[in-house]
Amino acid sequence: MSVHDIIDQQVKGHPVVLYMKGSPDFPQCGFSANAVKILKACGVTDFYGVDVLQNPDIRQGIKEYANWPTIPQLYIKGEFVGGSDIMTELYQNGELKQMLA
Repeated sequence: MSVHDIIDQQVKGHPVVLYMKGSPDFPQCGFSANAVKILKACGVTDFYGVDVLQNPDIRQGIKEYANWPTIPQLYIKGEFVGGSDIMTELYQNGELKQMLA
């Protein structure tokens, strides 16, 4: 199974997926910590977190999968939403909570 296939299964197999540095309980960078904080502020307590630091193939593969150069990356219902900056913007204008409902 290719890295792309694994990512595809993860993204489509869980309602909310966050590719991040570290884990939801112990984020390893400020942007990942911000993404977790935003999800929790939206009432999301259970999401699938993928620690890209544990798997270099996933770390590179997710950038190619979404054609997005940075991590974290948020997926909701199989669709790419964006990184930390986009999550912040969507959270501030109320759209992210609607997307997660």
